Amino acid sequence: MRRFITGAVILLLLSQQAFGKRRAITVRDLYDLTRIEEFALSPDGRWIAYTLRRNEMTHEGKSTDIFAIKSVGGSPRQLTTHPAYDGKPCWSPDGTMLSFISERTGSRQIHAIPIDGGEAQQVTNIPTGIDDFLWSPDDAGKYMAFTTRVYPDAPIPDSTARIDQSAMSDGQAYLFERLLFRHWNSWQDGKRSHIFVMPSTGGTAWDVTPGDFNTPPLSLGSRRDFAFSPDGEEIAFVRNTDSLLAVSTNNDIFIVPSRGGTIRKITENPANDNEPVYSPDGTMIAYRAMDKPGYEADQYDLMIYHRRKHSVSNLTEDFDQDIEEIVWSPSSERIYFTCGDQGSVAIFVIELKNQKIKPLVLNGCNSLVCTGPDENHLYFLRTHMHLPHEIYTSDDRGEESFQLTFTNQNKINALEMNGVENFFYPSFDNRIVHGMLLKPPFFDPAQKYPAILLIHGGPQGAWRDEFHPRWNAQLFASRGYVVILINFRGSKGYGQDFCLAVTRNWGDGPYRDLISGLDYVINKYPFVDPSKIAAAGGSYGGYLINWIAGHTDRFRCLVSHAGIFNLASFYGATEELWFPEWEFNGTPYDNIRLYDRWSPLRHARHFTTPTLVIHGGQDFRVPVDQGLQMFTACQRQNIPSKLLYFPDEGHFIQKPKNATLWWDTVLDWIDRWTK
Repeated sequence: MRRFITGAVILLLLSQQAFGKRRAITVRDLYDLTRIEEFALSPDGRWIAYTLRRNEMTHEGKSTDIFAIKSVGGSPRQLTTHPAYDGKPCWSPDGTMLSFISERTGSRQIHAIPIDGGEAQQVTNIPTGIDDFLWSPDDAGKYMAFTTRVYPDAPIPDSTARIDQSAMSDGQAYLFERLLFRHWNSWQDGKRSHIFVMPSTGGTAWDVTPGDFNTPPLSLGSRRDFAFSPDGEEIAFVRNTDSLLAVSTNNDIFIVPSRGGTIRKITENPANDNEPVYSPDGTMIAYRAMDKPGYEADQYDLMIYHRRKHSVSNLTEDFDQDIEEIVWSPSSERIYFTCGDQGSVAIFVIELKNQKIKPLVLNGCNSLVCTGPDENHLYFLRTHMHLPHEIYTSDDRGEESFQLTFTNQNKINALEMNGVENFFYPSFDNRIVHGMLLKPPFFDPAQKYPAILLIHGGPQGAWRDEFHPRWNAQLFASRGYVVILINFRGSKGYGQDFCLAVTRNWGDGPYRDLISGLDYVINKYPFVDPSKIAAAGGSYGGYLINWIAGHTDRFRCLVSHAGIFNLASFYGATEELWFPEWEFNGTPYDNIRLYDRWSPLRHARHFTTPTLVIHGGQDFRVPVDQGLQMFTACQRQNIPSKLLYFPDEGHFIQKPKNATLWWDTVLDWIDRWTK
């Protein structure tokens, strides 16, 4: 405890020294900040291995290395220094070795390094590369399981690599005969993700999930969708075996012996099941399950599969929140889990004996929860809107939380950033809606400030109290704007009825929630200038921007990123067809009424607001024709408008130089019309 207090005093003094020199955050600052992406607690609970990602502005890439810190805090020690990617740390069961995936040999392979010091040694040489892996948790740690992409009719990585090599001289064309032929931002090439198992000391690997299926699944999975049993003799995994994947959310849990053999399905639910996690005593498998087939935003429940009885029980049937992460206690007597909760991501615990659910950590957005071997401490990542991700620890009652890493502390001390302020208001139909407000740096309550209304995607997403890597609220505030973030109906973290309220109601309830929330903010906060308000959104948020353009002229300008303009043509070009078929009650061939009713195209003749349209050429979720149609509608009606097109980006703009151009263009556009 003395160490924590001493560290806090030092940080306070550093903060006080830097206070007078603080400045607003810039785009370069956003990409100069390092990011903790993963961490792993050693089996004895003494060490935490974690990854730090640095963006490389000059090479349009990123550098990721692995560090270690004692679980009680202290100075971190860098374990890898290679300029190539090193990530996904995983401890050997005895805690003496740290394995990880590295690209230092030109492809993604498993390497291992002694924790007491020494050089990293390559463990695998898989020609198709390795996407993810696990070390079996048995005392001997005899196996490693990894995933790689192979052809179903050539399931050995060597044979898949030979086929790829021989095909390099053939014509550049694809031939498809079924849907889901492209996904997110890539075309499907006939390969499938399979799980292979090998001795942990190296050697020949064998495929334990053969067949024409993706394992883990291509979509609607969890953070990790395969797991070893405690004795290392069995693997639970997730796959979707339906014949038409483009309209199916039917992921299921399967089990297979680690040595290979008969695969058995243990879930019969026609909706989505994923994230299997064995209890440490080996008697149960916890997992998440949805209830409604075809509905990707259905609420996840926490389920238990009893291995001896072959029965399933629902632990959270009366708990009206989404289960996000699942973590067993070492005793197998309780389960810790996270869920979105009114703009935060909270940590809860459920006692299996009485199925009583108790909140533990409600502050901030918390993820990657794990528990120490003594069950007295939790470890997790935490972020706030003014703080990038850092590793924290708390006691098992959640009463005290301490920050263990201070990765960006010196850089954060130099920046003037405010925390978020929550507000709740009655919307047009008296439904209570939650919003957040961020004041600009060096805020003066006597001044009037222009404002930006940010609209999140999904629609079943949510604004959270987090330092967002893309739609960063601090950067929007940096030029002197009040930032307004509203979690309209459809948002996650407010119960399933609130989430369902957007379905088949895309342009009405959420739009009216936003307008009601804007009126509330203007009346409550006198420093907001009602005559100088802009709005910006991406994905479904971009759709709402397009909808706003046809329904009100109260905004000085709009920014539509990857927004849907014509729902019927969107259906014909997107990849995950279950999404529009659920939201609009079928296909446009069978039910054109809802597709037409909620299309911004229908109201394009009413456009008057200056609009910046942004789209990526490799966006297969909301294909680029939607942005082109929106820009055409603005141009043909002589509305001041610009199109920012990224041929090498998908739904998100991720390359640092492209992202810098994105930020400069967006903020300059808003400045032009509001200042």
